[in-house]
Formats: sequence, structure tokens, C-alpha cells
Amino acid sequence: MTAFIATDRPARYLKQLVSHVGRKVTVDEADGAATFRLAPGVVGTAVIEGDGLRVGAEAPDAESMARVQHVVGDHLVRFMGRGETVDWQDVPAAADADGS
Repeated sequence: MTAFIATDRPARYLKQLVSHVGRKVTVDEADGAATFRLAPGVVGTAVIEGDGLRVGAEAPDAESMARVQHVVGDHLVRFMGRGETVDWQDVPAAADADGS
């Protein structure tokens, strides 16, 4: 699953997300991107992309997917002070990897 969250301050919000979530889960951060490892096979990502953040979620089941989507997407929207939801799109892994 992937979503794009438009913002004029993507670096600020990525830093805030890493700081907040990093207290509870393992976070790998480098070059405008972060990977959040909630559990084996339950992973969230956030990458600065142009005028926003591209977020991703991977999980083996619906309950774990809902958790990672909340941790990554919902927290970002809350930090940004918006009352909206993240529009997650189901993107096949092959298309996601080659950018198509």
C-alpha cells in the first residue's frame, strides 16, 4: 500500500515522525527516507518526494496493515494539523519497485 501526502515541509514532518515513532519501534533513517519496523514483516516507510511525503505500508494481514497505516499515515496527518485521512492505494510490489 502506498499514499502521497502533500506538504510544503516534508523534511520537517519526516523528522517529527521519526522522532515520535522511534521511541516505540526500530527506525532506519537516511537521505530523506525512513523505514519503520513494527514487527517482522510489518514495515512502514516515508520518503520525501517533491512537494510531499510518499508513505508505504507492508504487512502480512489486515490487522497488522491497519496498525502500520496508523503509525505512518495517521500520525503524519495529525502532526500536520489536518483533519483528513490518508488515501492508501494498493500498488503491486513489482510496479512499486520499478516506479511504474
